Amino acid sequence: MKLTIQSHQQVWFTSDTHYMHKNICRVGSDWPADSKTRDFGSLADMNTTLVDNINQVVMEDDILFHLGDWSFGGYSNIEGFRQRINCKNIHIILGNHDHHIENDKGGIQGLFNSVHNYLKLQITGQQPEISKTFVLCHYPIASWHDMNRGVIQLHGHVHLPEHLKLHEGQAMDVGVDGNRFKPYSLTEILETMKDRPIKHLRLPNDHHEE
Repeated sequence: MKLTIQSHQQVWFTSDTHYMHKNICRVGSDWPADSKTRDFGSLADMNTTLVDNINQVVMEDDILFHLGDWSFGGYSNIEGFRQRINCKNIHIILGNHDHHIENDKGGIQGLFNSVHNYLKLQITGQQPEISKTFVLCHYPIASWHDMNRGVIQLHGHVHLPEHLKLHEGQAMDVGVDGNRFKPYSLTEILETMKDRPIKHLRLPNDHHEE
């Protein structure tokens, strides 16, 4: 995908919101380990925080890339979450919990500007410093297209905390759990990645492992 950013727009990235996911919210969760849950007083508090954190920074004409695991609790919550977000331009990269979106149940893909399993994203704009190519996938990839030429990999899925979200090379977990439940701006990611070396990805931890 080639994307030209207009002067009034910003680009944002996020992942793993898990809107309406009861078990990921510590209060009311059936999961035994606090390390896998989010410290909110209620599921409603978590949902509101996720929505407010997007709407406070992502403007209506901005562009938001969501890297998967959009919502939980059934088909209706996909639309419910989308209706609460003000941004008009949302592209989704499918996660392992996005089966209703992947199957386009009831034409639900129409809520999004595009739907992908994997996306090579080329961004250009009036400011040369924001021109960059990314590989976007819900899952972390050990080695990716044109990695040796400075292409940045953004992913979700592993819910890494803030101190582990950056890998040895130019790869990053953009999930909300590593950014105080907020999305990342393009400029923030480019600033973070500008001096990082070219290396393949090695995950420090994956909560899906036993």
